[in-house]
Amino acid sequence: MMRLTGILCFFLVAAQFACKTSGKAASDNGFTTLFNGKDLSNWNLKLRNGDADLAADVYSVDNGVIHVFKNFPDSFGMTANKNTTHGLFYTKKKYRRFILKFEYKWGKKIFNNFHQFQYDAGCYYHVFNDKIWPDGIEYQVRYNHVTGKNHTGDFWASNTLFQWYADTVKNQFLSVDKGGIAIPKRAGEHRGSDVPHHALNDEWNICEVIVMGNKYAIHKLNGKLVNYATDLSVGEGIIGFQSETAEIFYRNIMIKELTNDIPAKHFLKKK
Repeated sequence: MMRLTGILCFFLVAAQFACKTSGKAASDNGFTTLFNGKDLSNWNLKLRNGDADLAADVYSVDNGVIHVFKNFPDSFGMTANKNTTHGLFYTKKKYRRFILKFEYKWGKKIFNNFHQFQYDAGCYYHVFNDKIWPDGIEYQVRYNHVTGKNHTGDFWASNTLFQWYADTVKNQFLSVDKGGIAIPKRAGEHRGSDVPHHALNDEWNICEVIVMGNKYAIHKLNGKLVNYATDLSVGEGIIGFQSETAEIFYRNIMIKELTNDIPAKHFLKKK
């Protein structure tokens, strides 16, 4: 009986260990959570006017979600206090090779220069000057409700350059194998291709940024390729998420750091 009990205990412990081990592997898959779901203590909050107290009001945590502009009346900054709440919450660490994932959805309130840029926010990476607006590369998060055009996944090059390929008629990303033409390196907007997205329906979008130092950057939205650039002029930096023209929610911000370069074709291949 004692022998049987010992055997049962052995298998019970082994099963518990196996469950814990497999659960951990399945849950993180090498990713580290950047947002702890409770507060923003591991982020640097920064606004255009440098007001730290105001920044703490702009970025609040609500039920495990970062809620931007929760504490502000609709249309704040459109006349008085114009653009004072433009800003970002930045990581305290620099990143070079990584896969970054996050989710976002739009709220209902509008702010600042909404009439110019509509529903606009974004994620900056490889930031080497954290001014507002920063120097680095942006994964644009934007929806133009006037034209019905989604701009999430567009590149915005701020004091940076990279090689980009496009359909010169549509002026948006097109891969080389499909006829994309190399565009002379320039700053500013580089529009992504059209993929399924959630606009103003209170549904979450899943964003993915894959960066390999200064070799390449890949933007995906809801599992689909949106944009791709190579030969980046900057190879590392901090990461930041914007507050700009509209109420927005961020969640599930996580990163997987990579020690060696992985060929872009590994992430560009169709699933």
